[in-house]
Amino acid sequence: MNRDEKLTRPTGLPPKKKMMNGRAVLCPSEPGGGTWIALNDGGAAFALINWYSVAARVGGNAESRGEVVNSVSASGSPDLVDAALAESPIKRINPFRLVGVFPVTSEIVEWRWNLKQLVRQSRCWKTQQWISSGFDEPTAQRVRDKTFLRAGKQHSAGSLDWLRRLHHSHSPHRGPFSTCMHRADAATVSYTEVTVSPRYAAMCHHAGAPCLSSTSSIQLLRLMGPHGSAFSISETT
Repeated sequence: MNRDEKLTRPTGLPPKKKMMNGRAVLCPSEPGGGTWIALNDGGAAFALINWYSVAARVGGNAESRGEVVNSVSASGSPDLVDAALAESPIKRINPFRLVGVFPVTSEIVEWRWNLKQLVRQSRCWKTQQWISSGFDEPTAQRVRDKTFLRAGKQHSAGSLDWLRRLHHSHSPHRGPFSTCMHRADAATVSYTEVTVSPRYAAMCHHAGAPCLSSTSSIQLLRLMGPHGSAFSISETT
């Protein structure tokens, strides 16, 4: 996952292991404690992107969207995510799209919240991409979709090396619509990668834009369940 943020926002903290509802969870975090991506010892992974295409916003003081992933991070199934979201203060949270990947059952599920209703949608178990952009979401979607489709025709498609090249990509040129995003006021500030094997899951976190040399860290979890997959998300603030 590429995380794009305004350059004025505080730097996110690297992944740490914590216990959530009896499960070990790995996640990076914002200084305030929220997170955008998490992995648990059941092999389930969750990531959240802002849903900028929905213009509605919470009136008054909104709850941080960074708490959504925290609230579901220990979940081992889509039904448990449903239960966790039902207990959250969702009516005080601005629109979002939450993606959950469940290797044990080979499920990918997306939850969409538009301030009026929460919709759960099952996705195909295949390589795919989610995109968000507060700058120009339709154009970002169109340009990055083309990059993704071209990349998908490569012989290495689906491999870790391929995934990393995709998130490094400046196609068609370095700027606000490239997967590795660069603007005067915002940029891709980190890349977080999740991999799941039969016995272990790993979270690799690269601080800074993927195209630049920077600090990387890897954290491992011993799994309580079988194998899984990897997924790709990019978000532009």
